[in-house]
Amino acid sequence: MNKVVEDLGKIGIVPVIALDDAKDAEPLAKALVEGGLPCAEVTFRTDAAEESIKIMSEKYPELIVGAGTVLTPEQADRAMAAGSKFIVSPGLNPKVVKHCLEKGYPIVPGTSNPSDVEVAIELGLDTVKFFPAEAAGGLNMIKSMAAPYTKMHFMPTGGINAGNLKSYLDFNKIVCCGGSWMVKKDMVAAGDFEGIKKLTAEAVDTMLGFEMRHVGVNMADEASALELADTLNAMFGFEKKVGNSSVFSGTGFEIMKKMGRGTKGHIAIATNYIERAIYHLERRGFEFDKDSTVIKEGRMKAIYFKGELGGFAMHLVQK
Repeated sequence: MNKVVEDLGKIGIVPVIALDDAKDAEPLAKALVEGGLPCAEVTFRTDAAEESIKIMSEKYPELIVGAGTVLTPEQADRAMAAGSKFIVSPGLNPKVVKHCLEKGYPIVPGTSNPSDVEVAIELGLDTVKFFPAEAAGGLNMIKSMAAPYTKMHFMPTGGINAGNLKSYLDFNKIVCCGGSWMVKKDMVAAGDFEGIKKLTAEAVDTMLGFEMRHVGVNMADEASALELADTLNAMFGFEKKVGNSSVFSGTGFEIMKKMGRGTKGHIAIATNYIERAIYHLERRGFEFDKDSTVIKEGRMKAIYFKGELGGFAMHLVQK
């Protein structure tokens, strides 16, 4: 898989935007970066697209800006010359795909049926756009197509919103989703970039789905851990579950049989996608203790942050 596509997968959501005026490019890029989505697909449907890509890529080099609705090799060349880092097309035009591959441009062409996917495989691609996603059969169609084409990955766009985003991203053959609900055209026209920044941040939070999972309490030994669990169970009727290193009281308390991480204990925060959560939290300036990573069945299940908060160590856990 191309590195640009891998990076988009870490981000999870690609804002799809159409700009009628290049003056909106810089403030929109700022809103996306500060809102937590440092990427964008700028459609080539408008006359302002080429200049907008140039402005966004120059002013915010960390932004992974791509060109969408690319229909010809000439458009692809113009987009890449302007600073685009990837090319997206609504359909699969072998001429455009071959041109981009020869030039070394990352390209994600549109598909909507198995025949398209087979052409993409023949051209040497391992990631395609699925468009228009909801109108073309949605997640069920993607799952049906993914079954015989086991090495193909998909970037669905079209009808994706905050309500159905998680259902798409939960399928492991989907790299990321394109959407425009956080960059509404009327908000761009009105210059409401603070509103776009807020919607962008909400989109990230919806995707990651952070929830409090449990509090870990450090105890000196097994006897005191069992005693505390019995007390909590007597108070609240929580079920006691004894493990090798701790005792759970219900699901909200993990009582350690000896002093564990954190001066007072630890706090576990669950997330929908732990790898994406790490990416976004590191962008916010938080650090992780990579040596604490827990892998089960080939997938990351937990990882601790560096340091403590209020005397508690804190870790993420995969839902």
